[in-house]
Amino acid sequence: MWEREGRAEGRQQEHWDQAVQEIESEGSEAERGPVAPDPAISVGSDPAANRPGG
Repeated sequence: MWEREGRAEGRQQEHWDQAVQEIESEGSEAERGPVAPDPAISVGSDPAANRPGG
């Protein structure tokens, strides 16, 4: 994840939180079915591009 985003500095907590969410969703996906995408995030958008200074 970190490498995929160009080894961005200062985003350790964000990457950690995302990894935890992915692992949790993988573990429970079999129990509750596929995870629906977050409607607040449009497909193909780059959240970092919308941040000040990002």
